[in-house]
Amino acid sequence: MIAGALALGVSLAAPTVWSEEAGGPDLPAPLEQMQVTATRSERLVYDVAQAVTLVDAVSIRRDSPQVLAEELRGRVGTFFQQTTPGQGTAIIRGLKGSQILHLVDGIRLNNAFFRSAPNQYLALVDPYAVAQMEVVRGSAGTLYGSDAMGGVVQVLTREPSFGVAQARVSADAYAAYSHADRGKVLRVETDAAWEGLGFTGGATWQDYEDRRTGRGRVQDSDYDSTAADAKLGLALGGDADLMLSWQRVNQPETPRVDELVPGFGQTEPSSAVFEFRPNRRQFYHARLRYAPAWRWLDRVEAHLARQDITDDRRTRDFGSTVTVDENNESQLTGLTLELGSPLSEELYLTWGTELYWDDVSSSRRREDTDTGVTAPAPGRFPDGSSMDSVAGYVYGEWHPRPDVTLGGGLRYSRFDIDLPRADGPDTHLEPDDVSGDAHLSWALTDGLRLVANVGRGFRAPNIFDLGTLGARPGNRFNVGNEDLDAETVWSYDLGFKTATGRWQGELFAFYADYDDKITSVATGEVTDEGRIVVRSENVNRVELYGIEAGARYALDDRFELYGLLNWVRGDEDGDDGSEPADRVPPVNGRLGVVFEPDARLRLESFLMFAGEQDRLSARDEEDPRIDPNGTAGWGTLNLNADWSPRSNLSLGLRFENLLDQKYREHGSGIDARGRSVGLWLRAGFGD
Repeated sequence: MIAGALALGVSLAAPTVWSEEAGGPDLPAPLEQMQVTATRSERLVYDVAQAVTLVDAVSIRRDSPQVLAEELRGRVGTFFQQTTPGQGTAIIRGLKGSQILHLVDGIRLNNAFFRSAPNQYLALVDPYAVAQMEVVRGSAGTLYGSDAMGGVVQVLTREPSFGVAQARVSADAYAAYSHADRGKVLRVETDAAWEGLGFTGGATWQDYEDRRTGRGRVQDSDYDSTAADAKLGLALGGDADLMLSWQRVNQPETPRVDELVPGFGQTEPSSAVFEFRPNRRQFYHARLRYAPAWRWLDRVEAHLARQDITDDRRTRDFGSTVTVDENNESQLTGLTLELGSPLSEELYLTWGTELYWDDVSSSRRREDTDTGVTAPAPGRFPDGSSMDSVAGYVYGEWHPRPDVTLGGGLRYSRFDIDLPRADGPDTHLEPDDVSGDAHLSWALTDGLRLVANVGRGFRAPNIFDLGTLGARPGNRFNVGNEDLDAETVWSYDLGFKTATGRWQGELFAFYADYDDKITSVATGEVTDEGRIVVRSENVNRVELYGIEAGARYALDDRFELYGLLNWVRGDEDGDDGSEPADRVPPVNGRLGVVFEPDARLRLESFLMFAGEQDRLSARDEEDPRIDPNGTAGWGTLNLNADWSPRSNLSLGLRFENLLDQKYREHGSGIDARGRSVGLWLRAGFGD
């Protein structure tokens, strides 16, 4: 089945490619979809040179995801990894974690202890408050700076509307249920608009029981989550507006499943207790926009934001009587200013500055459950660590001819990193870097563009790299390394975008030369508890290359076919020679057909698939989450049905993994859901 799916995927994807909501000539509905991440201004996906993947609120509602990153499963250029339910990570062009920059409403989600490995922090953004998620694939060093090596994930939450002539108030309710994990979602939200004033807000509750995987296996993975958000918009007059917002997500207690069950190569689990309790994110944000009608300045945008992330844990090694309670918190403050300058009809400059201040608190307390004796212990990170940064950038876009667009720019970034030490001298680093990129978009014909991109990205070492201490998943024990340099990458891609008549699509080939990779290296020592001692070092060079392809074809007004195929290969060179890069996804894709007999009913059937991944690094082979013989290929058959009897009422029925396949997405710590039936309902009230 997989071989046949791959063959069909190639036949669909080869002529042209697809970004699901991309638009172009003769396709008026998709043309309404905008993206703002790649160039920091509203542009059609078809018109920008960069490879972009979009996810909208309709797709999120239809899929009812546990976590937002799930929406990047089965899309062009992206892959989803899940260590445990309640968490999830996007992998873009073979890179992940802090090698990808994550933003929420233009402000960094990446903080000082954001791991370069898969992590849970994107799961602390409520998917049901999202209006659109945009992914720029490839380095974006000018406009986004540190961490934007493999790409940028930009999350845009719902915006209030204001400036209406007549006041209006409306409300929405959304409920969903999934059979495989007894999952329940409830979302209520409201919108209000008056002349010059707008408000939107909502609350979300999610509750999941143990997951039933393929062939009837049940894994202990229950957790719940609550979220709330509010935005207030105010028209200030004179083409200026102010937005104030607040977001909060809380997961009170989430188990780390892969630590609690024996993994590959293990006869016993690594931990008897491993719970994230709690994981929490709170976000305060003010944005000012002004559009002056000046000759050299037509756009001003300023952001002031505060993000608090709590990453607390309770752990106990298997066979131990000592329980460890951790408290870790990042307090990130950001101040950004961006301006737009039309220098001529052909040349437009975007320029600005960013300042971030991040303070980390960290502590541990150990309790012997036999004796009841408690004692403080060094935190996971040096308590009182800080990571501050300042950056300035300029990006220009030039149109020498109507059919050609050239873009490019440079950014200078400087960091001030402090790690206080109770048992030795403090560590102070001041790394800096110059990053940049260049882009070409050339309209070869009406509806067909050639695009090319080259960029230099980097990632400054953060508090996690420099100061992580203690037990780590995968039976490891991390010690700090105070002498790390920034990682760097040169990224190249060449592709085509098309949107003509019945076709939409994209085809990209890419190559990334990733140097000074910070990776966890075994020291040769073992703790008394049997954990392997590791530390982070700049040791290796990685080459990543691949193809991203997808196509959508409308047979007529009712039937539509689509397909996508992603292929990535990675090789890592170090002191011990060359080996496959770690965590590189297998070939994967999606094939589907959509039938819409009328405006009220939509039916979709699709096959999701991945090939075998047996190109494993030494680290992959030692990871209890990954079969040392390789991750088996898989394919699932799925059905969706949406019905909208009225404009303010929609119902959905979802059948997942109809053949009840038992499978695991590569690098994940838990098997995927087995056969499942999902239901959802959305009802609107008011204006």
